[in-house]
Amino acid sequence: MAIVDIRDLRALVPPGRRIIGLDPGTKTIGIAVSDVSGRLATPLETLRRAKFKADAERLGRLVATHEVGGMVIGLPISMDGTEGPRCQSVRQFADNLLEFIDLPTAFWDERLSTAAVERFLIGEADMTRARRAQVIDRAAAAYILQGALDRMGMAGR
Repeated sequence: MAIVDIRDLRALVPPGRRIIGLDPGTKTIGIAVSDVSGRLATPLETLRRAKFKADAERLGRLVATHEVGGMVIGLPISMDGTEGPRCQSVRQFADNLLEFIDLPTAFWDERLSTAAVERFLIGEADMTRARRAQVIDRAAAAYILQGALDRMGMAGR
């Protein structure tokens, strides 16, 4: 399946299937999953990156276990709206992943997602630095996925 526009993703996800959100970093991949209605994102786990094939196999198992029907991948667009080397890396990751996991996939602008989540974890959740490090990537994935879910929900109105 190819990369699709976020506005088209919901229509391509079969009823009763979840959407997985990925925040691919250089060392980890934050993972979140939606509820079956596609309204609420929940942090799932942080995958410590290894070889690509091992990462893809682990993601494939999560897709099967959680009955996923679509993917949203955070795209690290620069603050000025341009796409730098990091975006190219994420786009290549997505292309490679689609060879293993055949699902409709959309990108979502992840600008400031990690910063927003970190501010929340410090201010509202009053988390220690060590605990924040354990949850930041999956929480950022949920933040990214929730933004995409909200956009998709508004697209049909």
